[in-house]
Amino acid sequence: MTVRPDNRLADAPMVPVGCRQCGATVAVRKSTWAQTSVQWNAEATAACIQRRSADALAGHGRGLFLVCSELRASIAAAARCGRVPIVDEDSN
Repeated sequence: MTVRPDNRLADAPMVPVGCRQCGATVAVRKSTWAQTSVQWNAEATAACIQRRSADALAGHGRGLFLVCSELRASIAAAARCGRVPIVDEDSN
């Protein structure tokens, strides 16, 4: 079986964004204003206060974690000022 390469990142690579609260830095790509892809690494996972809280509440370190509100705000601010490009600017 041949694996087809994903060319989306060639046109709009992920860019680093740091959380204004805890400093966790993740890789971000925004296809539209409503769609955001986030890649976490071990360092960012350990730094994120909300993520650590979710893990602690689960009691086994693998809790359901949907979003960090502080990181979401940091990503939105980075997109508004142009540091995170929006691939499809016309989609709102």
